[in-house]
Amino acid sequence: MKLIPFENTWPYEKMGDDIYIEDCPYCDADNVLTYMKPADLENAMDEIKTPLVMPCCHTKMTIVQADNDYFWTTEPLRKRGSK
Repeated sequence: MKLIPFENTWPYEKMGDDIYIEDCPYCDADNVLTYMKPADLENAMDEIKTPLVMPCCHTKMTIVQADNDYFWTTEPLRKRGSK
């Protein structure tokens, strides 16, 4: 698989079966509880493209892979040089 730039990542937190994003990369909403199910996260960890519609602004993020801390997406979500 082609190397995905860090600008295309976004951190997430897993609490039980719930997946949270601290800040929405699209609308800046705080502490967003996503609709992502554990099976969807497993798919993303297995490098299966997984769509995630943000419940706060209804923008679709396409996750191409996930690790224990980050979603790796098809689009830049960060400004170059930011955390």
